Amino acid sequence: MSDSTAQPKKKREMLTSFSIIFILLAVVAVVTIILSGVTPDVTGATLGDFLMAPAKGFADAIDVCLFVMVLGGFLGIVNKTDALNTGIAVLVKRMHGNELRLIPVLMGIFAIGGSTYGMCEETVGFYALLSATMMAAGYDSLTGAMMVLLGAGVGCLGSTVNPFATGVASAALTDLGITVDQGVVIGLGLVLLVVAYAIAVFFVLQYAKSVKADPSRTLMSAAEIESAEATYKNEDLEGEAKNVSLTGKQKAVLWIFGAAFLVMVISFIPWEDLGVDAFVAGSASHDEVAEVTADDIAAQYESDKLGTLELPGNVKGTLTSTVTDNAGWSAFLTGTPLGQWYFAESTTWFLILAITIGIVGGLSEHEIVDNFMAGAGDMMSVVMIIAVSRGVSVLMSSTGLADYVLNSAATALSGTSGIVFSIGSYLLYFLLSFLIPSTSGMATVSMPIMGPLAQQLGFNPAVMVMVFSAASGAVNLITPTSGAIMGGLALSRIEYSTWVKFAIKIVVTIALASMVVLTVAMLTL
Repeated sequence: MSDSTAQPKKKREMLTSFSIIFILLAVVAVVTIILSGVTPDVTGATLGDFLMAPAKGFADAIDVCLFVMVLGGFLGIVNKTDALNTGIAVLVKRMHGNELRLIPVLMGIFAIGGSTYGMCEETVGFYALLSATMMAAGYDSLTGAMMVLLGAGVGCLGSTVNPFATGVASAALTDLGITVDQGVVIGLGLVLLVVAYAIAVFFVLQYAKSVKADPSRTLMSAAEIESAEATYKNEDLEGEAKNVSLTGKQKAVLWIFGAAFLVMVISFIPWEDLGVDAFVAGSASHDEVAEVTADDIAAQYESDKLGTLELPGNVKGTLTSTVTDNAGWSAFLTGTPLGQWYFAESTTWFLILAITIGIVGGLSEHEIVDNFMAGAGDMMSVVMIIAVSRGVSVLMSSTGLADYVLNSAATALSGTSGIVFSIGSYLLYFLLSFLIPSTSGMATVSMPIMGPLAQQLGFNPAVMVMVFSAASGAVNLITPTSGAIMGGLALSRIEYSTWVKFAIKIVVTIALASMVVLTVAMLTL
């Protein structure tokens, strides 16, 4: 997009993501103070609670924050080799104006990841890549952000075997002795996934086409466009007429770059839970010997339901147990096998590959260090946004506000009809998910209350699991308390208010469609 056509007709001042989150944090604090005078279940937030929430949020999200910083360093080194910019230019040239084909394909891949293993925070690195790609193709960085956020988001909404959503929710009910039909969970998840994916792809394609035809129709402000172009636009490599090509070193860098994200995706999928143990094959067993006392022996005797055993206090012995090392061959790098990685392991992985790419790309030791530090520094705004947004959840948890809202709503829904119960439960989860963006945390807190209530009223608990998944998934397309969303938007140089302006109609459409599907399921399954 040229400067003469890409700029909106007039500039507009918008609240930054930081201001929006702090306002939300203040609202939550005020609500707790008001409710503390009405119910003993909620503790009013003090000034100290409010001021300390961002710092506690940073501590709570330190693993994500560190990952984002190292990812920034990794991208800084990749950019120094100029392999990514050149590779994007070559890709755009070869697409011959058919870049729109990438949208449904990539969104579908992200959706599968979200549905199967809860792909969310690990998508952060793709925002920069797709923003740069779509800008080089004549779109805007918002188009790239849509593909990542909505793709993975609708996948989480229609979770099938996602261990962090439907997995945790089902386990919470199973622990209470309530049977959850996984066939219903997977089948209903697929229906929700297909419906939400179709809606999201339709809106993204419509927006992309309009921006391609008329760049002035972008929703981005002049300041956002300027920031995105300064970060991702390379005038020297743009245009199909440019005779761009990759050097041997740049090709090697791109292969390593692709392998970095491929391994990360593979590492987050819970293979053992899916019955695949290829990455932990070759585990070994060894014996461990421990000294035990009389109390230890008596406690074990009683726990085995063999009665009560009394022994003199000076009795001691040894216990030999066989311990299996399940790490397997793929744990050689981090000590944790693929399929069990989380942010600490991914951080280590990207740090190693950042150094590797620097060496392969022909950078000196000083260039590797300097560009890594510069890239990590560029991510500090993203890190702070993640930390502050997590502070809202911390404040909600510490004051008991989330539990109070959940219990009050569950009481109000008791004894209602299937239609009212389905829609009411969805709206409840929709509200709570703004305050508790963690799907696993939400499932752990809420499902022991909502699941038994559904069963008591004669409804299928498996449908309640999907009510939770669909509602929390819809909210996580737009909530400012999600570090992944706020961090990703910051990488694409998109203000939160700009995202809301586009995404609100998608969320409303998906929410209405989901409530129809879930209500039918609640009445028939």
